[in-house]
Amino acid sequence: MRVDLFDFALPTDLIALRPARPRDAARLLHVPGTGDPADCGVRDLPRLLRAGDVLVFNDTRVIQAQLEGHRGDARIGATLHKRIDLRRWQAFVRNAKRLRVGETIDFGQGVTARAESRHDDGSFTLAFAGDEPVEVLLERAGRMPLPPYIAARRPTDADDARDYQTMFAARDGAVAAPTAALHFTPDLLDALARAGIGHETLTLHVGAGTFLPVKADDTHDHAMHAEWGRIEPDTAARLNAVRANGGRIIAVGTTSLRLLESAAGDDRVIRPFAGDTSIFITPGYTFRAIDGLMTNFHLPRSTLFMLVSALMGLDRMQAAYAHAIAGRYRFYSYGDASLLIP
Repeated sequence: MRVDLFDFALPTDLIALRPARPRDAARLLHVPGTGDPADCGVRDLPRLLRAGDVLVFNDTRVIQAQLEGHRGDARIGATLHKRIDLRRWQAFVRNAKRLRVGETIDFGQGVTARAESRHDDGSFTLAFAGDEPVEVLLERAGRMPLPPYIAARRPTDADDARDYQTMFAARDGAVAAPTAALHFTPDLLDALARAGIGHETLTLHVGAGTFLPVKADDTHDHAMHAEWGRIEPDTAARLNAVRANGGRIIAVGTTSLRLLESAAGDDRVIRPFAGDTSIFITPGYTFRAIDGLMTNFHLPRSTLFMLVSALMGLDRMQAAYAHAIAGRYRFYSYGDASLLIP
C-alpha cells in the first residue's frame, strides 16, 4: 500500500512532553467495531471490558541505552538497539561518518566500545570493553533514551527514569518503553481484577527501530528491524484457555500484539516463543492471537499507525484520529490512549 495513505496532520502542541499524573488519569478513546468513538478515561477500563477478558502486558525494562562520547575530536552519539551477545550490541550512531570500523568510542566513566562492524542500514555493532555487564556500564554512562519527538523539545531529567518505566518492568533489554502500559497503576489493576478481568505478561525488548520513519513510498519496500521476545509455555497455555472459555485477549501495546501474533498459528493457537520477530502488520493482515488492543496515539506514516489501521480499517482509524485531534487528546509516548475493539 502507498505510505502516504497513512499520513495525517498533527498539531505539534498535542505531543505530550510529560505523562498524566497519576498515570491512570489519562484519557481513553474507545473505538468499537461499529458506531462512533466514545470519550472515556483509562479508569473506565473495568466497565469497557468484560469478565473473562485478559490484558497482556510487556514486562520489558528500559535500559539507559543512549550514550554520548567521542572518537578523537569527533563527538559520537550511540543508541543501543539490539543485544547481540553479552558484550556486543547493535547501535544507531549519530555522526557516523566520523566513525570507522575498528575505531574506539570513549563514552566517559571508564566506558569504551569498539566499532566492530557496520550493517547495511548504517548501524554499527559495538563491542564494549571490560568484564562488567554492559547494563552496569550503561547505568554509569548512559541515559534514558526518550523518543526523539520528546528529546528534541526538552532534555531528559530525573523524572524520566521513573516516568518512562511501566509498573510491569522486570526484564532489562528495551530501548523504548511499551508505552500503553505506562497508564496502569496497582489501583487500576485491582479494579480490573474485581471486575473479573485478568492479566498476563510476556517479554519483547523494544528496539530503537520503533522510532525510525518509513522512508519507502510503498509498505512492501519497508524492512522492519528485528526485536527479541519470549512467551513462556504456561503463559501461552493460560491465554489459549481464556479464549477457549469465551474470553478475549486484549493486547496492551503494539509490542505485546506483535509478539502474540508472531507466536500464533493459522489455527489461532498461541505457542511458546523465544527468538527474534520482525513482523510487519499492515491492512490485509488476518489477526490470529488478539481480540483487541489498547495503545497510545501514533505518528503519521508510522508502522504503528499502519498496524492499528490493519486492526480497525484505515478509514475508521483516520476518522478516530481526526476525532482525537479535534478533542485535544495528547499524542505519542507520554500521551493518552485508545481502546480498539474490532
